[in-house]
Amino acid sequence: MSIWKGLANYGAARRKLAAVALGVGGASWPGQAASPRLAAPPDFASYYRAPVAHLAPVLRREGDSLRVFLNHAAPASGSAALQLRLAAWSGYDAAQPLWEETRALRPYPGSDSSAPVQVLTAAVAAARLAPGQVLQVSLGPVGAAPAAVASSAPAAASAAPSPAAAPAAEAPATTAWLPLSAERLARPFILLDSTGLILDRPYVRASEGVAVATFGLSEPVRWRRYPTGAAALPPFTDPRTQPAAPRTLAVLDSSAAPVAAGTLLRFAQPGLLALKVGGLGGEPVRTVPLLVTRADFPGHTTASELIENLLYLTSATERRELATAPDPKRAVDRFWLRAAGGDQERARRLIRSYYGRITAANELFSGHKPGWRTDRGLLYVVLGPPQRVSRPTGEEHWHYDHAGHLGEAVTFTFRARPTTLAPANYELVRRPEYQQLWYAAVDQWRNPLSVR
Repeated sequence: MSIWKGLANYGAARRKLAAVALGVGGASWPGQAASPRLAAPPDFASYYRAPVAHLAPVLRREGDSLRVFLNHAAPASGSAALQLRLAAWSGYDAAQPLWEETRALRPYPGSDSSAPVQVLTAAVAAARLAPGQVLQVSLGPVGAAPAAVASSAPAAASAAPSPAAAPAAEAPATTAWLPLSAERLARPFILLDSTGLILDRPYVRASEGVAVATFGLSEPVRWRRYPTGAAALPPFTDPRTQPAAPRTLAVLDSSAAPVAAGTLLRFAQPGLLALKVGGLGGEPVRTVPLLVTRADFPGHTTASELIENLLYLTSATERRELATAPDPKRAVDRFWLRAAGGDQERARRLIRSYYGRITAANELFSGHKPGWRTDRGLLYVVLGPPQRVSRPTGEEHWHYDHAGHLGEAVTFTFRARPTTLAPANYELVRRPEYQQLWYAAVDQWRNPLSVR
């Protein structure tokens, strides 16, 4: 049986597998209550440095269990088995975990043992987790010391040393931090790609296949498609001066009739999908957002894309001139050549750097819109990745050592603003004093005397 079929029809053995889920890898770490650690909260900046491989687990509610799924390269012959190290925190800045334990990772039933990438899984009792908590998921070989999680965990800010001494939040390739909402803890389905692997990113490219794999009854699936919205405004913009956003999004199109879970869906047009799953057997209808992007995403190949990506550096008039030029792509090259003072090699470096940041922002921050269009993407593209990132409750702080227009240190604050269609949305706290900083940063891209 294929992994795709096994996942999509998982509800057939609901009771038996629910019992197994609670017993997977039942070993717990000794000393369930860790002592407070007198250190600074961890630094999450490594999660925003590209290119970076990220551990990307997804969760599915299965009766009394919460099952963790992840895609992973098949282990080499003779290599040690893998396990998950789990820790629950009341918040990113908590002094100690609420609990911590290990769970053995196993191939999902139906997995092809010869496949180069497999779906691995483990489960934990759902009653141990609650909305508002953060679940830390770390991947490592069986027998690895659990202290690896403890050493990187959030600690009491009251005893924090200088920011430079803040510990890292472990390697993104082996550790993920999952903020838990009521919806995330209750969602009884996951998304799969056309090969049966977990869809562990918030987007699919146009015409890529995606399927809903439910636990329990095979719930019907409906969808609506919405526009993705505008790009972020400069960090000094006063939101009060902007036109009020519409209270509801215009529906571009929707499904004519529900389809069965497990049906491979393909969407030809970009937009923001609201997949609606449920309604059978008294189950509530749950919504999961999914961004449908162009085929070359997260990169960019056409002249129109390259021009659109210059939004943060150009005026509307400049973009119109680029778009209406006889050869728009060559016009973009001339724009960068002028910025580089006529130096072709410098122009190439500028192009690689700027569009590389666009691609990285798309990979890191995409959700209800392409990542470069989000508030975090805005800063990432123009200022680059932050030197340090902290996550006090409900916020994310980006610390730059020399981002000010006079080269001084600056901290930007993002506040969590989750919605049904944008569960991971963060909004930048805009301030008028950022205006000089912003124009200086843009000038560094356009002025050949201060090019990065």
